[in-house]
Amino acid sequence: MELNRNTCKTVQDRPVKVVQFGEGNFLRAFVDWVIQQLNNQAGFDGNIAVVQPLAQGMIPMMLEQSGLYHVILQGIENGELKRKAELIDAISEMHNPYEDFERYLQIAEYDELQFVFSNTTEAGITFVKTDLPEHNADVSFPGKLTRLLHRRFEYFKGAVDKGLFIVPCELINHNGEALKDCILQYADLWNLGDQFKSWLEEANTFCNTLVDRIVPGFPKESISEIQEELGYKDQLVVEGEVFLLWVIEGGEKMKAAFPADQIGLNVIYTDDQQPYRNRKVHILNGAHTTMVPVGLIAGIETVQNAVEDEHVGQFIQAAVQEEIIPTLTLPKAELEAFAVEVMDRFRNPFIKHYLSSIALNAFHKYRTRVLPCVLEYIKTEGKLPARLILALSSYIHVYGKELIAVKDDQEVIDLIAKAWQADSLSATASTILAYESLWGEDLSKIDGFTDLVSSQLEAIEKEGMVAVLEKLSKAAEVV
Repeated sequence: MELNRNTCKTVQDRPVKVVQFGEGNFLRAFVDWVIQQLNNQAGFDGNIAVVQPLAQGMIPMMLEQSGLYHVILQGIENGELKRKAELIDAISEMHNPYEDFERYLQIAEYDELQFVFSNTTEAGITFVKTDLPEHNADVSFPGKLTRLLHRRFEYFKGAVDKGLFIVPCELINHNGEALKDCILQYADLWNLGDQFKSWLEEANTFCNTLVDRIVPGFPKESISEIQEELGYKDQLVVEGEVFLLWVIEGGEKMKAAFPADQIGLNVIYTDDQQPYRNRKVHILNGAHTTMVPVGLIAGIETVQNAVEDEHVGQFIQAAVQEEIIPTLTLPKAELEAFAVEVMDRFRNPFIKHYLSSIALNAFHKYRTRVLPCVLEYIKTEGKLPARLILALSSYIHVYGKELIAVKDDQEVIDLIAKAWQADSLSATASTILAYESLWGEDLSKIDGFTDLVSSQLEAIEKEGMVAVLEKLSKAAEVV
């Protein structure tokens, strides 16, 4: 049976309280799942208007299913294997602003709108000084949001009670503050006026957040069996783990408006999410980002296979214990306990999390998740962290040799292509490491960095990844 609002009679009508930028697997298995729980258990009574942030996306498929889909959560909870499939009916509007920008802007006029959620990857929260308001959808995500907020400001004549809670889920530090800064820059660039800027500051709450749930996405290998179980032809099924953590800096007003903690969800409202963020981003996401290219070169497909592999598993364990944990400030015992929990989550037998799916925007992910540990390790230990740098070398190899379909900013793709035209691996490494706009600094100026990357690239090509890992396990500083 097809899945839509005609065939599924249990779907409820609710006012749109949420506009969401992004229609990918993570948001649908995390934010939208939480909103579904609030609707079911807390009387939230709110639906979601999803906005496709890029010209190409999933809106056409979502329209076919009237925004309906199932989330399947699987994992270990309190020592027991758990599995639950649940219909999500909270998405009632789907917008492609590239096709109808005015219809998108009209979301701002909804009286009961309260929240903005987003996940446009780490590269999404960006101010582009060449963006102009007449470009409409052809601007950055913060640019699109600025237009939406300005429409709301004008429509409700600057009413303070029509401000929104703006809750980005992009995995960058102080994401709420970064998004707010971009919007204020657009307000200046587009001459939107001081009154609008004051309304942004006084009426809206920009929340820094941390999100944590492993979401492998669409279960392509078992979808036939799942659809038979569900009784619907659902092409938007998304799998995730049972574990969830959401840390929000939003104050008492956000907590009261979005009471997810009151229904037993692991949602923490705090004044400082930084300790939670550092632990999660560098151990869990850092481990993910570090294992991906190494595992891909070694011929491994999934996270579970990677951590259970003799060579890649030992590599990622050592990278976390010896090169990531020493750079963090929380008590070592707490960090090690969290690392053990993370590895158990990686081994979740229900989840087939493909390494290739984690590789989206890999260089930006490396910069935010791994590079801070690399730089801190160099600062405190006085040497290069060979395993974390091997991950970077491996990404250069994966992108350069096109081992997977590369999905990244065109700027990064062009940089890699140019670097691989050099006449030596050393020149390739130097070109990439010296690209300050990507890394925030010239990494080629760090003593020994270029030499280590070029030697690792040579070893990967000549000896293969298994041999590289075997040598690395014996001598962490050299390959």
